[in-house]
Amino acid sequence: MKEHSNERIVKVIGIDLAKRSFHVYGVDERGQRVISKAFNRTRLREFMANLPACLVAMEACGSAHYWARLFRTYGHEVRLIAPQFVKPFVKSNKNDAVDAEAICEAAQRPTMRFVAVKTIEQQDLQALHRMRSLVVERRTAQINQIRGLLLEYGIEIAQGRVAVGQRLPDILADAANGLSDRFRAELQELAEELRHLDARVAHYDEQIEAIARSDSRVQCLMTIPGLGAKGATALVAAVGEDPRLFKNGRGLAAWLGLVPRQQSTGGRDRLLGISKRGDVYLRQLLIHGARAVLRWVERKDDPTSRWAMALKGRRHTNVAAVALANKIARIAYAVLTTGQPSPFKVSRI
Repeated sequence: MKEHSNERIVKVIGIDLAKRSFHVYGVDERGQRVISKAFNRTRLREFMANLPACLVAMEACGSAHYWARLFRTYGHEVRLIAPQFVKPFVKSNKNDAVDAEAICEAAQRPTMRFVAVKTIEQQDLQALHRMRSLVVERRTAQINQIRGLLLEYGIEIAQGRVAVGQRLPDILADAANGLSDRFRAELQELAEELRHLDARVAHYDEQIEAIARSDSRVQCLMTIPGLGAKGATALVAAVGEDPRLFKNGRGLAAWLGLVPRQQSTGGRDRLLGISKRGDVYLRQLLIHGARAVLRWVERKDDPTSRWAMALKGRRHTNVAAVALANKIARIAYAVLTTGQPSPFKVSRI
């Protein structure tokens, strides 16, 4: 029987994505299998372009947002599902056909939660953050290597990028510090590479600041204390084009891993540490922003500052920082859904 016959029209498609091989599993309106077939990249594009409009489901993995945008241009409704929500639907042993069937089955559940499809602009912004994060990681490793190597020669430098940047030129210029000509030449190369990494980070910072100045959503998010250009742009890039995929602000905070894990049973509630779900980088930015706000709450008298100060008085500072980050995430959800500046007002010193 043909895949597009009038008797059995494909209503839901599940696609198991990979680099070169893609398995497509489709069912009709009664849930009966219509197609289960592997395609390469070219054949998949042709097949989906000729397929009547239907619901297409994929795991939210590498290249998923590209395929989602492409399939939307063909007229299909596309839904992305987090891999951990697909796993319970995998039957027996794992292979591409079984994974595609599981994706198709999961997409039809009425209570399933989906991942927002990113636009090109959001993916550009996320790419900038990821490139910057990698360069910062390399720069930190470079600084630690320089400090460690110099310590073997009896030269100690304090921790921190600023301390290394201040001391390194003097160390290279000091001919009486016991460094050999060979090591001094290699250290000079490390110093040049460190300056190059500093320039790369500054370049990405400029790009992020430029985007922040031109994006109205980012400008609204930056009215929230604790959210600067980096945090606001990362949030816009991560949440997607429709923040209403989250039911409420608590849903966004839970997705970011800013709520406690639960291990409750028998009517007894047991809360553990934060769940650490979602985007690690974005959660880190929000918590660092909350720490910055907490540094000044003792000198302010607005309701939020009083709440944060009372929380600091009875709980550990880290707990207070995560709680404030949770509040920031909830307010960010309200700002993104309404398009209005933050109602979270903090009085000036």
